[in-house]
Amino acid sequence: MTTTTDTQPSLPIICGPTAVGKTSVAIELAEYFGAEIISADSRQVYRLMDVGTAKATAQEQGRVKHHLLDVVWPDQEFNASTFTQQAKAAFEQIQSQGKRPFLVGGTGLYIKALTEGLLQAPGADPKVRQQLKDRAAIEGSAALHQELQGVDPECAAKLHPNDLIRVSRALEVFHQTGKPLSLFQKEHAFGDSPYRTLKIGLTLERETLYTRIDRRAEMMFDSGLLDEAQGLLDAGYSPELKALKTIGYRQAFALLRDEMTHQEAVEDLKRATRRYAKQQLTWFRGDKSIIWVDSSADFVTIRTLIEQFYDV
Repeated sequence: MTTTTDTQPSLPIICGPTAVGKTSVAIELAEYFGAEIISADSRQVYRLMDVGTAKATAQEQGRVKHHLLDVVWPDQEFNASTFTQQAKAAFEQIQSQGKRPFLVGGTGLYIKALTEGLLQAPGADPKVRQQLKDRAAIEGSAALHQELQGVDPECAAKLHPNDLIRVSRALEVFHQTGKPLSLFQKEHAFGDSPYRTLKIGLTLERETLYTRIDRRAEMMFDSGLLDEAQGLLDAGYSPELKALKTIGYRQAFALLRDEMTHQEAVEDLKRATRRYAKQQLTWFRGDKSIIWVDSSADFVTIRTLIEQFYDV
């Protein structure tokens, strides 16, 4: 757990799963508090990717200034470290102009990186990673989880045996350093947060959220997702780029290649987005400092929480 002090700059955070209504709530709050928004979204940083990332519209951006939208091209590298550097710069710029910064988005890793710092564990080792992948293909993911239990039981206890990505990462760290990943995490946890934060998580009843997700998927295709995907191809960007092998663009490219019908692409987008929303919720539910409120009914509650936060 990071520690904070009253002398640290204040940063309200609006987070939650995709389609929950973060943008509209945050804009209304930002207008009320005289704030500007720092986007914490790993895909909205890319130019030419508007419809498929549900980026704030030009009209919405006209109401409240947004930072960290459209900062790199689809073939450029952007990660949590890059985000942290640019978000800190945006924070300082907003404050220097007498405004209040709000951090808004659904990329939990970016929010954690900015507010708690990045874990100082070794980077990826392609050779070790491939060896583990090959082992999993032969022995099964449970065998890797069993090995992790032997070298890092604390980490293994938090991971499902079928969570091959995280189990492999934990083993990768151990093979590289001889130290368990859980030890790196403990050492990292003693760092101080650069900000005093209020984390507000927006939530909805599951069926309501799924209805919004379904509607958004349909609206993306109705609003020009295919044209946007074709425009990216025409500009010379490969569908194999990391930024373009994501939800929305993956389905659009499949439709353009006649690998899916229009209805199949829409339904696949709905399913993929639902899975992504579940993953986001799992991440955010792990952060016990988040205050959860209903995004459809509790604007006054959120506003009051932020007013009390600023008054401390």
